[in-house]
Amino acid sequence: MLNENPLFDYHGTNYQKGRIAHWNLVAQKRDAWRGLGRWYHRRLIEIYQFLVSPHQRVLEIGCGMGSLIAQVQPSRGVGVDFSPEMIARAKQRHPGIEYHQIDAHDLSEIEGPFDVIILSDTVNDLWDVQRALEQIHRLCTPATRLILNFYSHLWQLPLALAQGLNLAAPLLDQNWLTPEDIDNMLRLAGFESIRSFTEILWPLPLGGLANRYLVKLWPFRDLALSNFVVARPAPRPRQQASVSVVVAARNEAGNIRSIFERVPKMGSLTEIILVEGHSRDDTYETIVREIALHRETPGHLFRQNGVGKADAIRLGFDQASGDILMILDADLTVPPEDLPRFYEAIVTGKGEFINGVRLVYPMEKQAMRTLNFIGNKLFSMAFSWLLGQPIKDTLCGTKVLWREDYRRIAANRSYFGDFDPFGDFDLIFGAAKLNRKIVDLPIRYRERTYGTTNISRWKHGWLLLRMVLFAARRIKFV
Repeated sequence: MLNENPLFDYHGTNYQKGRIAHWNLVAQKRDAWRGLGRWYHRRLIEIYQFLVSPHQRVLEIGCGMGSLIAQVQPSRGVGVDFSPEMIARAKQRHPGIEYHQIDAHDLSEIEGPFDVIILSDTVNDLWDVQRALEQIHRLCTPATRLILNFYSHLWQLPLALAQGLNLAAPLLDQNWLTPEDIDNMLRLAGFESIRSFTEILWPLPLGGLANRYLVKLWPFRDLALSNFVVARPAPRPRQQASVSVVVAARNEAGNIRSIFERVPKMGSLTEIILVEGHSRDDTYETIVREIALHRETPGHLFRQNGVGKADAIRLGFDQASGDILMILDADLTVPPEDLPRFYEAIVTGKGEFINGVRLVYPMEKQAMRTLNFIGNKLFSMAFSWLLGQPIKDTLCGTKVLWREDYRRIAANRSYFGDFDPFGDFDLIFGAAKLNRKIVDLPIRYRERTYGTTNISRWKHGWLLLRMVLFAARRIKFV
């Protein structure tokens, strides 16, 4: 359907008519012709299968013959394209997807919402990109992710040569937008970029090494064919939410009273979930006593059957009732008085996963040993590069996220496996895999006043190095 809105001017209408005629011819040509583009499209499908978890509500704008949206296994898949020839073939090839012949500049006939909205090689062909992006807002929830990919200007000549040799589908004049152009248009249309990256260095046979590894490294990444941008609707403050503060307590009897006395009231309700794990002191009995003494603060105690902090935190999260889940280390090296800052950051939408950072402000003299400090700095740089978002401190215990996002992380845990005894990386990797906005929040790190650390410098340092390699394989080089 051609856009008939009076605001869509004469030139825009003629532009779209020319595009429709062109893509109708391309669809007909593909009935009997196969160029070299199939390797490019196979790699695109692999990338989107990583970016889009199965069984979500997915809309693709500019879906062509529908192969991409069908391959991401949506629970509800909707593809739109303005070419009737493309849509006819999409319906025939992928009957499980709902297809509509609609112009991207007017999506009023589409009913949402959607979890993921895809514009794959679409924006460079649009008359008014900002307007098309504005049409999407009605179809979003606060958690919707918008994923765009588009050709790099560097490939204009190679693509023209391939088209001239009849090796690639012909293109009309393109917008040739840069990632900076897209970032600006997203802001104007009410969206916020989360991260951008490049993909596909060799869109031909035998491109595995180049497309999986080299394209992620300098200087090859600047030569890539496709720019990708992941965005979300611009954040809006949510109504007051309830909070669950989860504390893994092992040999921490001397800190339990302070936890109850110092955790502030936040949101509509603040509960404290304590998980005691195989303590050699009287931590369990102390928690029982303090819960009885602080009835004004809802407190819940669970005894851990498994081992390790990760296991304890998962038990606490599973038992929590709050809209927001917070981790507080029982050693109180991160002051409980800082938790309202985490609450404010997440309810105002500044981030969807708030990560505490100990490495910005000067810390108390004995709070962290020098080698640990250097190691944390090095690992933070490695993980920032791997995840495509700044992560300045990977092992600060204080992390805050929405319970609904934790459920998605837990449901998708099989992608990474049960590899993390701390629990920090399970959450960070899971949030990154869901394309959540990760925000670092600096805190002042304090010296432990009771007990001793459970961290082994060399043993856990080696484990961190293994996690870097693991993350590279499962997140970066996919």
